Amino acid sequence: MSPPFDATPLLRAACALRLARLERKDPAATQRALLTRLLRRAAGTRFGRAHGFDAIHDVAGYQARVPLRRYEDFWREWWQPGHPALRDVTWPGLVPYLALSSGTTSGTTKFIPVTREMVVANRGAALDTLAWHLRAHPRSRVFGALSFMLGGSTDLAEVAPGVRQGDLSGIAAAEVPAFLRRWSFPPREVALIADWDRKLAALAAATPVGQVRVLSGTPSWLLVLLERLAARHGSPPLPALELLVHGGVAWPPYRDRVAPFLPPGCSTREVYPASEGFVAIADRGDGEGLRLCIDRGVFWEFVPVEELDAAAPARHWTATIETGVDYAVVLSCCAGLWSYVLGDTVRFVDRVRPRLIVTGRTSYTLSAFGEHLAGEEIEAALLGALAACGLALAEYTVGPVFGAVRGHHRWLVETAGPADPSLASRIAGLIDAALVAANDDYAAHRRGAQLDPPEVVLLPPGAFAAWMRTQGKLGGQHKVPRVIADPERFRVAEAGLGAFPPPPAGEG
Repeated sequence: MSPPFDATPLLRAACALRLARLERKDPAATQRALLTRLLRRAAGTRFGRAHGFDAIHDVAGYQARVPLRRYEDFWREWWQPGHPALRDVTWPGLVPYLALSSGTTSGTTKFIPVTREMVVANRGAALDTLAWHLRAHPRSRVFGALSFMLGGSTDLAEVAPGVRQGDLSGIAAAEVPAFLRRWSFPPREVALIADWDRKLAALAAATPVGQVRVLSGTPSWLLVLLERLAARHGSPPLPALELLVHGGVAWPPYRDRVAPFLPPGCSTREVYPASEGFVAIADRGDGEGLRLCIDRGVFWEFVPVEELDAAAPARHWTATIETGVDYAVVLSCCAGLWSYVLGDTVRFVDRVRPRLIVTGRTSYTLSAFGEHLAGEEIEAALLGALAACGLALAEYTVGPVFGAVRGHHRWLVETAGPADPSLASRIAGLIDAALVAANDDYAAHRRGAQLDPPEVVLLPPGAFAAWMRTQGKLGGQHKVPRVIADPERFRVAEAGLGAFPPPPAGEG
């Protein structure tokens, strides 16, 4: 299969115009105007009437009337009573889609409203991704062949008249304009396959390897696909590939493992999408931060992480953000989410043209013993320890283990290839040293004998994939939970992964 013609010249012209307009925009003024439009649009909804949207005239007024809420609050107070048919609840009209989002830390499935307006906003963010690529690579011919989006099943279940639910990738596929489908891959019959193993086999067989110019997806699953394609076609398996778009999980653990499968000259570009809205896109090189999407249907707020659960947290926005501060991301958007705590944490590296780096999850912290470890510290310590032992990371999760007197952290680690089990104690020691150096609270707990040294369990290759399969969460947008803070859930995960932890003290 091949597209009817090379549409890159048309795309290049549209993208140049878009970026020229974007560069002229003042971020604060743009965000203020966007919030005003959102409030006017939703003023007649039950949520808008309850919070007096008609009487709100500025950002401060909005923040005074609309408190922060998490998903569970929206679900219980606003969405669950009418689910699955949400009409004029938090957004006007009937919400046509519900995106199923896997709760990596809570273990529960979320139902995120996706409106037509949000579909259009996400499509615009995808265009922006290509625009930044073309600015950096003006000779690229990305629309001269196929764009391959690796996602979950595109099969959407009709759960009420006019309402369908499924993976966000399935919703995106259903909304691809007819004139663009000739540039899109995979075909419908393959995209509909729900079983991930069957889907990978079908993709490996069906992919026209010489016709793929753009490949996008989550790094962990992109790597699996590329390995399958390389086994079938040799490496690099996609010789015409010009752009790999990745997002959803941290890139550093996968960068070096993906690189051998990319042809010379292929560039990579990070994006920060969420089921609730498209957050940011890399507008520069790898590691230089992601440009906040200021006009794609979402008004952004940023709360200092340490204040997130305070009675009156400081709520910053593009006019008041500072660099070097860890913020929890809060959004209000054209899908009917208002002052919604997304669950991610970011740090700005530029506030004039807001550019950020993702530092972790609000729940991606480990503080069972008062050690207050952030996701960024956890991942850096593990990657450094593995590198010192000549190993590469495949997947991991970490959780607390409580003993009769003290407790410790147990790390379940799968490396990219077989690892000598005797290295586990050395890796644990290196992790411990790195965390002591990086985090004063952790260091104090270790010095004060309130926290025992960490323990590392090295798992065989494929352990996490097998476990995710048993959970019904293999492939697509599903991600391994990096931290499982609840000790009982962590014990269940250990057993499922074959780590077989010893029984708690006092038990046989």
